[in-house]
Amino acid sequence: MILGVRNLEVAYGNIPALHGINVEVQKGEIVTLIGANGAGKTTTLRTISGLLKPRRGEVIFDDKNITGTKPHVITAMGVSHVPEGRGIFANLTVNDNLELGAYLRKDKVTDAEYQRIYTLFPVLKERIKQNAGTLSGGEQQMLAISRALMSKPAVLLLDEPSLGLAPQLVQAIFRVIKEINAEGTTILLVEQNAHMALMTAHRGYVMETGRIVLHDTTNALLASDRVKKAYLGG
Repeated sequence: MILGVRNLEVAYGNIPALHGINVEVQKGEIVTLIGANGAGKTTTLRTISGLLKPRRGEVIFDDKNITGTKPHVITAMGVSHVPEGRGIFANLTVNDNLELGAYLRKDKVTDAEYQRIYTLFPVLKERIKQNAGTLSGGEQQMLAISRALMSKPAVLLLDEPSLGLAPQLVQAIFRVIKEINAEGTTILLVEQNAHMALMTAHRGYVMETGRIVLHDTTNALLASDRVKKAYLGG
């Protein structure tokens, strides 16, 4: 296991958001969390990346307990978070955003790494001197993922990468997610588009009101009547 949460409980004030959940991600996997809005998916990612502090439970990364560690330290350790809503620096150029993604690294960024980004997302090369705020929604999502990759993460946390994108762009983003994973990056994916998420990931967890109610291979979840009825429109 490269990443996991154990008996994780999180609350917003007095309102419980996670009720003792357990999630495991093995090295090299894509694992997805699916569920309705408010199920606790984003809260799970925010707790793993250190943005939220749990009431109880542990976050484990690479056999180390990182519960309560500051977000920038977690990023430097190898866990990079692409938040819902992208979180890019709109007033800075595409290039500046990419450079900031590598800010915590102690080694030098190589030209090959930039070339890798431009291979994954060719449009970013054309926009390199543009302010990030002038990019389309799809291009901003590409930039958010690219900026996270510049920190050389072992694990990438992706929160709603397809949100608000046209169907054609959704296909392109998910194709790249598979490519990133094939190159060796482990991915924990939160995604409202349950069908795309289950077609992309190896395993999935179904969340309802802060609890894990199902966990299986994605093939099994795609075949599950409960999942079909609740999340796949059938």
